[in-house]
Amino acid sequence: MSLIRRGDERFHYSDNSHKWIPPDPDYDQDVWDEMVRQHQLQHLEEISNRRKPARSPDAE
Repeated sequence: MSLIRRGDERFHYSDNSHKWIPPDPDYDQDVWDEMVRQHQLQHLEEISNRRKPARSPDAE
């Protein structure tokens, strides 16, 4: 599970699902889609970083 950081609220509904419809009806849908995809990639990177085992200081 990812954390919703400050400023990420615009990409999430109250149930934490992602908004695929832009909040402004005049906003370009293709641009919004790309922004949401990039936002989701940030979530995946955060999850991936948390799953990586910590490196031992002796491992060189």
